[in-house]
Amino acid sequence: MCLGRLVFMLSMNSARTKLFGIGFLFLGLQGCASYYTHYAMFPGETSSGESRQIRVSWQTADYPGWSFMRDQSTTMKIETQCSDRVWRLADDSHEQAGSCGAGVRACGDESQDKNVVKNGPVSETACMQVVGPDSVERIADIGAKFRLSVSCRPIAPEVSKGGEVVNMDYLRASSVAYTVYARKVPRGSLSARLPEFDESVCKAD
Repeated sequence: MCLGRLVFMLSMNSARTKLFGIGFLFLGLQGCASYYTHYAMFPGETSSGESRQIRVSWQTADYPGWSFMRDQSTTMKIETQCSDRVWRLADDSHEQAGSCGAGVRACGDESQDKNVVKNGPVSETACMQVVGPDSVERIADIGAKFRLSVSCRPIAPEVSKGGEVVNMDYLRASSVAYTVYARKVPRGSLSARLPEFDESVCKAD
């Protein structure tokens, strides 16, 4: 449909019509994208030594090769079973990208995290970062297999909030990056539903 619109616009003869056609084409290019959900679920160990499921997810808008629009994405969300701590990895195309380096990263928080792998202040450290298989600068360019580096641990795996103990732990820091295998499915399809955590494990603890 989008490619047909492009051919139609370019085949118009009137200069005025071409001008309007180009305008409509520009405005309509966003509708030419294909939208996908990406996700992965893998077992891991938290800083406290607990075996937990780790869920990774993000969404993309993929444009056809003839479009001048660049593929876009949301931030990458990383969640840990039984934990309230949610990480958001971003790249330079996102407003949330911090000043802790280049590429796909999530910066540490001095009030919550401690750097245990890299040198330097935790606020300038990419506590979580996509480091391969090649040099990945944008989330929209990540494929089905990538490596995730974790360099920090929580200062306190559990904190008190409103009289309740809340788990804030996450994937254990490691000098060796984790290998993640992600699925890519059309957004809105039945297969795009994220796998759910088994909350009964948390209650049992």
